Amino acid sequence: MSTLNSLSVSGAVEGIIRQAETSLSNDVIEALKNARDQESEGRARAQLDAILENIRIADTRTIPMCQDTGILVFFVEIGRDACIDFDMEEAIRKGVRQATKSVPLRPNAVEPLTRQNSGDNTGDGLPDINYSFVDSKTITITVAPKGAGSENMSAIRMLKPSQVDSVKQFVVETVFRAGGMPCPPIIVGVGIGGSFDKAARLAKHSLLRDLNDMDDFELEILEAINSLGIGPMGLGGRTTALAVHVEKAHCHTASLPVAVNIQCWANRHASVTLEAGHD
Repeated sequence: MSTLNSLSVSGAVEGIIRQAETSLSNDVIEALKNARDQESEGRARAQLDAILENIRIADTRTIPMCQDTGILVFFVEIGRDACIDFDMEEAIRKGVRQATKSVPLRPNAVEPLTRQNSGDNTGDGLPDINYSFVDSKTITITVAPKGAGSENMSAIRMLKPSQVDSVKQFVVETVFRAGGMPCPPIIVGVGIGGSFDKAARLAKHSLLRDLNDMDDFELEILEAINSLGIGPMGLGGRTTALAVHVEKAHCHTASLPVAVNIQCWANRHASVTLEAGHD
């Protein structure tokens, strides 16, 4: 049997949090470089140069690339043949507490009404852990730190079934209202269908995809967003968004939920796969 245990999960979680906070995946870096090369406006190029230099320093020094280290959102894929004989959720929470000290992370978790800070990025309902099951004997844990600047600009709307043609308009209007607040260039996650909460989860999960993976509908929305001219850091330019990703689910015949989850240029996420089954 695998040596998977609570300590190994906590250590792995601490490791992927450090990776996510201090380095970006190649698809994001390349998209930012391409955006810089395509910008003719000096201010836009200067902002993208500063972002790329920020990424380089964070990676070289293994320090967080943004002062807002976010709240920790996890996606955990559990193999149906996995053998788990410990509290997975507590192991993940322990990893978050360890990372808060070692990375370090800014303590961001507060009680919503009293605003009392837990001091370690855990609390009621945090970290946010989403589980799914797959055909394997492994466990894959993905962390996606989510900062407030972009999260606060996100939106959801319960459209009527007759308003299918309004989906694109709602997404573009949401980005327009956000302006420079979410630190563009942004990545736009869109969830269509399901229920009120399902649409939001779809939108957030879509942000994990490779930025180059876009279909015609997503490219159409991306073009409309970039025509707004908001540009890097809201100072004008050709690149307001790097990508648009849409995930869909069947929904009730009488409803059309649409959620837009905006992510800043620091589209941070990292994963680890652990063996968790019998030989």
